[in-house]
Amino acid sequence: MRCGGSAPIWEPADPFGGQSAAAGFVPGGPDQTRKDIDMDAKTYPVTRTDAEWRAMLSPEQYQVMRGHGTERPGSCALLHEKRPGTFTCAGCGQPLFIAGQKFESGTGWPSFDTPVEGAVETTEDRSHGMVRTECHCSQCGSHLGHVFPDGPPPTGLRYCINGVAMEFEPDAA
Repeated sequence: MRCGGSAPIWEPADPFGGQSAAAGFVPGGPDQTRKDIDMDAKTYPVTRTDAEWRAMLSPEQYQVMRGHGTERPGSCALLHEKRPGTFTCAGCGQPLFIAGQKFESGTGWPSFDTPVEGAVETTEDRSHGMVRTECHCSQCGSHLGHVFPDGPPPTGLRYCINGVAMEFEPDAA
């Protein structure tokens, strides 16, 4: 199962009214990108050209995964996925989260308390006038979402993930 399509991208309110570099985005619909992130700064095991990413991802996936955007809350069917299985990266297929680690956070995005070991890396995100911890795929560098310290025990973490950045593979029956 995969999300993606024509749902518009949602961005958190910019406290500076879009007039500051803190906003981090350049207007332009599906092609807008964060200018404060250099995705080429690190070499990942899975690499593709920009043209290859655009060809394989939907416009919404490209904006979220390569442009560090955020899908609208509640817009992806993976939010409601409850079957046993694995959530994988839509960019490279790497297993990211096991369904048993998913919980209902009430945020409108799929949330997990623990990723598959070594699958998710984090960086500091200072966009939109906030300081957050961004999470991305360790194999292809695609933006997944953010991790917050307000999750359930035992980790106390909430990996808040854009559904369009993942695919779901149900366990074999």
